[in-house]
Amino acid sequence: MSASPDPVEGISQRLDTFVSAQRAHAVPLGPEAALLVEAAASAVSGGKRLRGRFCIAGWRAVEEASRSASAPPQSVVTSAAALEVFHAAALVHDDVIDNSDTRRGRPAAHRALEGSHRDARWAGDAAAFGRSGAILLGDLLVAWSADLFEEGLATATPAVAATARSEYSTMRREVTIGQFLDIAEESAFATEPDARHAERALRVASLKSARYSIQQPLGIGAALAGADAAQAAALAAFGHPVGMAFQLRDDVLGVFGDEKETGKPAGDDLREGKRTVLIAYAREALPPPARRTVDELLGDPELEADQIASLQQTIVDTGALERVERLIADYAREAERSLSGARLGNAAVGELRELARAATVRIT
Repeated sequence: MSASPDPVEGISQRLDTFVSAQRAHAVPLGPEAALLVEAAASAVSGGKRLRGRFCIAGWRAVEEASRSASAPPQSVVTSAAALEVFHAAALVHDDVIDNSDTRRGRPAAHRALEGSHRDARWAGDAAAFGRSGAILLGDLLVAWSADLFEEGLATATPAVAATARSEYSTMRREVTIGQFLDIAEESAFATEPDARHAERALRVASLKSARYSIQQPLGIGAALAGADAAQAAALAAFGHPVGMAFQLRDDVLGVFGDEKETGKPAGDDLREGKRTVLIAYAREALPPPARRTVDELLGDPELEADQIASLQQTIVDTGALERVERLIADYAREAERSLSGARLGNAAVGELRELARAATVRIT
């Protein structure tokens, strides 16, 4: 059975069906269980479905190399939907870690659960309830993701299923380590030489985002189509630099993005103290007194608009923004070269390049 030819629509429809089943399962468990399931439903709604789209694109690139491929089968869409649920789990936990108030223009999950606690006039600390509930919400979403992924593999051959599971498991492990490295860097930077900060920030970008957002979804899709070693290598060589460019663009938006477009307050990464490549490059170009001033401001959740503007101007004046833009362009060229001569479907390669442009040249 084939799904909708539009990947976003197909993934969203599959998620709607899955969430409806979870709602029905929660009914006999009581209204508190329903509250958690509704929070999960909210977490998986919306978004660009980027990881699922790259999964389907990876499947199509391999499938078209040997046979005609149109709409992906439901099994592939289900696996792609599983990646979107896992992404939702990561975002829920990320917002707790970063103490973010908003996500996609709405209250972050822990804030929404906090509000539910207050509205119900329950006893105890509403904020603590929201944080605890969001941790468990993220865990529930991880379980949902695993359920969906296994469902997607139900009709796969043992060899295909084993390869896809290996890619999925690697993704889950690496993004968790990458997330820890991200929060560790906010403290560990002080013990590292300034010259190593950019290198360390790129390590975080690779593990936390590049592999998990682009490279591994492509690899999972390719595995589902039975990719050989050369095809898998070509897609990995394309996916990693696209993922790096994607994360660097995200870093730029985290400092300079328009709140109306990104759904998060302007300069949010500065308030959260993110030690990105952008910050590393700016610090490299500053004399020690100015560098200390940046370090004192970075990570202050009460930064005022004029302080945000001052930090933004410093990043521009040091040439850090320009350097990151050049690095994004370099990664994009590396990705483009990696597909030359690869035994992949021509139409699918064109789709991959369009997806890469959408991921790296964006305002949200």
